[in-house]
Amino acid sequence: MKVIRSRQFTADRAWGSVAVANMAGVTSKVHWTDQPYVWHVNDGEEVFAVLDGTVDMHYREAGEEKCVVLGPGDVFFAEAGCEHVAHPRGEVRVLVVEREGSV
Repeated sequence: MKVIRSRQFTADRAWGSVAVANMAGVTSKVHWTDQPYVWHVNDGEEVFAVLDGTVDMHYREAGEEKCVVLGPGDVFFAEAGCEHVAHPRGEVRVLVVEREGSV
C-alpha cells in the first residue's frame, strides 16, 4: 500500500520523480518540475496526467507543431512515435505512465 500526496511532492531537480508502481513493465511515476523537458519520442505509448499546475504540451502532428494547454485533471496520450515536449507554467506535478525504461 502506498499513498503519495502529489500536491506536496517536490524534487531536488526538474523532472524528479517518485515511483508509484511498476506493473508488468509499465511504470507510473509522479514528477515535479518547474522547467521544460526536451523534445522526445517515446518508444511506446505514454499517458501524461496533470495533477497540479498548468502545462503547455507541444507536439508535432504531420510535421506541424501544435500546442494544447493542460490543467489539473487533464490527460495527454502520446501514441508511439508522437514527438512532444512539456512546458510547465511554474511548478507542476504530473503522473506519467509509460513502458519501463522509456525516455
